[in-house]
Amino acid sequence: MELEEMVKEAFEESIRVKERFLKENIKKIIDTSFKIAERIKQGGGVFFMGNGGSAADAAHLSAELVGKFYINRAPIRSASFASNPSILTEIPNDFGFEYLFERQVESYVKSEDVVIGISTSGKSVNVIRALKKAKEIGAFTIGFTGKYGDDMGMCDVLFKVDSDKTPRIQETHILLGHTLCQLIEYEIFGDDLK
Repeated sequence: MELEEMVKEAFEESIRVKERFLKENIKKIIDTSFKIAERIKQGGGVFFMGNGGSAADAAHLSAELVGKFYINRAPIRSASFASNPSILTEIPNDFGFEYLFERQVESYVKSEDVVIGISTSGKSVNVIRALKKAKEIGAFTIGFTGKYGDDMGMCDVLFKVDSDKTPRIQETHILLGHTLCQLIEYEIFGDDLK
């Protein structure tokens, strides 16, 4: 395959996956943003988690809420459970990798919070255990996953990207996350703040 064809194929495939995702999920995205905003208005925070590239997305999206997306406004309480190096080594060492996010949910999450688990495969045991624990606490749970992510079906809302290719799934996840951040910011603070 020639390099130009490789580039063209990657971009076109990413566009197709995102267009299909948008068509299937636009109402769910808007509805979910209202539910998250309502939790935040009631004092809740938004917690993210994921492994590998999804860990980077978790940290990135949390930063958008604590900092700002488009609007200069008060910070939104948020954290990524994939960002503290001491926790990332201590819990797996002392308890096992499958407990990495569950222990943090037990420590930080309250019933008014939102917990978002990101797993392209949908089979990340540490994410699934943490989402189950968050549901037990009463938090609003959201999953970002790929085509075969049915193991995350316990979430209150599950966003499945109809692809089995990790890069295409991740590209859609970050766009979904950015869109939710934009909607949440607008719903809480309006568009008249600069």
